[in-house]
Amino acid sequence: MSQEKKIKLSMEEIVNNLETNLGCIASDKITVDGMKVGHMFRDDPDNDRDSGWQFFSGTETDEYVDDEENLAIYALNTIANYDPAIIPYLHLPIGSELERIAGTDKFNVIPR
Repeated sequence: MSQEKKIKLSMEEIVNNLETNLGCIASDKITVDGMKVGHMFRDDPDNDRDSGWQFFSGTETDEYVDDEENLAIYALNTIANYDPAIIPYLHLPIGSELERIAGTDKFNVIPR
């Protein structure tokens, strides 16, 4: 049985940045370690509550990502609170993949 994760932001610190209740997947490198989003992509949603977005710091190894204990489902708004720089890109369509431009709050679209 897994332990409850100690995430960086408390529920009281989360503000409503988005008008959506859709979910996403994020790495513990973001929510537990407090790193910024370095890589994000949007897959087909699994259900009508899923945005399809997945967020990573960009430092995760394949082994890290393969361990489901290192990932969790969050409200999209929660991850936008961890890194508001993602907000301008959340309208992009399924199939979008982006990488942060080092040292900025901007992302480059990666052709797929």
